[in-house]
Amino acid sequence: MTQLKFINHLIDEYALQVSYDPYHDEGEVIFNLTMIKEDDLDAARLIMKEAYAAGVCVSNRVKFALSGERIGDFAIPAGHIGVVTMCSITVDAILLRQGIPLNPIGGGLVEIRDNVPKRFTTMIKYDSTTIDPTQVMIDQGTTHITDVIMTGTGSILANIRECHMEAETLLFNTLEDLTKAGITGVLEVGNPNSPLLGVPITTNYLGLAMIGGTNPIAAFIESGRWADTKAMKGLMDVAHFETMETI
Repeated sequence: MTQLKFINHLIDEYALQVSYDPYHDEGEVIFNLTMIKEDDLDAARLIMKEAYAAGVCVSNRVKFALSGERIGDFAIPAGHIGVVTMCSITVDAILLRQGIPLNPIGGGLVEIRDNVPKRFTTMIKYDSTTIDPTQVMIDQGTTHITDVIMTGTGSILANIRECHMEAETLLFNTLEDLTKAGITGVLEVGNPNSPLLGVPITTNYLGLAMIGGTNPIAAFIESGRWADTKAMKGLMDVAHFETMETI
């Protein structure tokens, strides 16, 4: 019998397995896996590029796996394409491996107005769920990512964690390395001892909000096309991904 695991415990486990080094841009990252129909491949490529151009992707990496190709222990079924995106929880694992004390808080929807993040309107805490919160939001159809892409106003998937203020310099240095490596999903960094996007932060900590890795998939689903997504599916070497500029 498979034991249920709350997401905060799963993040701790992945932190011990993620080997990605942003400085050298190599190693394994956490990925999300989505099934789409083969006929929708061109539409998926276009939406992924639009999402990246609008700044609602966690990174510039994606992989399209063809029918029969294996992604971890899963084989892509006939008539389908597997869309592999980087999960933003990879950042939590990297920060922990850098020795930055942090507490993953949760994920949900962030209101965007004129391309500026305003507040979390929905939040599911990681210590209260066994399913990735962003996957829940996609399944409920509550996102408005296409509106953000087209007009700069809507709602996107995001998550938040808090990092100890004593590690602030190390945090910003690591985020700079991540940005250089194409992981540009930082939504906002808060001030110590201050709420971030409406979420309370523990004393002596500061908040860090990240864009959800499945935002492009949610935008694809908003277009009326079928998709089946599984967040935090496993680990993959970053060398197997393509960049958005080349898909």
